[in-house]
Amino acid sequence: MEKTEGQPIQASLELAVVVPTFNERDNIRPFLEGLEKVMGAIRYEVIFVDDDSPDGTAEAIRAIAMANPRVRVLQRILRRGLASACIEGMMATAAPCIAVMDADLQHDERILPLMLAKLKAEQLDLVVATRHAEGGSTGGLARRRVFLSNLGHRLSRWVSRADLSDPMSGFFILKREFLEEVVRSASGVGFKILLDLVASAGRPVRVGEIAYTFRERLHGSSKLDTLVGLEYLQLLLDKKIGSLAPARFLLFGMVGGVGFLLALAVLYVSVSVFKMDFLAAQVVATLAAMTENFFLNNSLTYRDRRLKGWGLVTGLATFYIACSFGAVINIRMAELAMEIGFPWHAAGACGLAIGAVWNYGVTSFTTWRQGRRLARRGPKTPAVPEA
Repeated sequence: MEKTEGQPIQASLELAVVVPTFNERDNIRPFLEGLEKVMGAIRYEVIFVDDDSPDGTAEAIRAIAMANPRVRVLQRILRRGLASACIEGMMATAAPCIAVMDADLQHDERILPLMLAKLKAEQLDLVVATRHAEGGSTGGLARRRVFLSNLGHRLSRWVSRADLSDPMSGFFILKREFLEEVVRSASGVGFKILLDLVASAGRPVRVGEIAYTFRERLHGSSKLDTLVGLEYLQLLLDKKIGSLAPARFLLFGMVGGVGFLLALAVLYVSVSVFKMDFLAAQVVATLAAMTENFFLNNSLTYRDRRLKGWGLVTGLATFYIACSFGAVINIRMAELAMEIGFPWHAAGACGLAIGAVWNYGVTSFTTWRQGRRLARRGPKTPAVPEA
């Protein structure tokens, strides 16, 4: 170690390991111990990016960091999402090489030095740990998850010129130069940051792969469910047509289309089966569609701001109000379009489009903005017992 004016100069940092976390408290120490065993002479740091875990993950990391200068934590308040967490963690380090991996012990840390050596030796932009190349395995991964992973591989070719065998992998290492090149074009949507970065490149990406076996989770529970597939679709839409319309708006419109079909079905049953007055049936159908739209949007479109408990009640009320105004705007704009000579189908489409934009904009600012306010009044993080 060199010295200048009596002060030691630390050897330069080689690698930062960025680890997004949510409720991973019990995995932190085993994860760090595993890294320590395999990293050898590599000069590295570990940056945990925690989405304000209620189980005290951030506090547990801080306790460790007090004695381990390699470790630090970025605790995000009122923000959610693995992709955006990874981006924030990667931008928080000065290391020339950056790895991303999960804290749940399912990624095999033993191949991390091999990935770093391959990245440097072959002058690559990116090295991916893959479960699908020769020598790799999905381990005990559920068949549904395997199916989603394979489907994701096929769909990834729609937005990326790089042929990744495992585009849904959350375990990879890249050079800072490549990150700086693509990060401002990244979507930061959902759980799949690897494909986001590769699809954001304006050129073919120099990619290498190393196979590994996906391990079983020991502590905590998986954050992946069926909705992750929809977030993956949201990412694909954003990369393909995000310059024309926000992917969230497209999901909002798709939910609206489902609501429209439901409204027609309720209207038919109300008039034909229950012999209701048409106006009353129309009110029932409209309320049914609005209710369905609210709950689907709450689960899908605004997953990261999802309302719960009493927030659902107030959220539904504001959604009803906003969409009622949207319906009036829809009808009035269609009438105006008819008056200036638009054919009926074009006038109707015009009204629907303007009404949809109104509903999306207003409910984003009112209904699902409440999710952020309610989060401020959420439960406090539990205290962390002494190690």
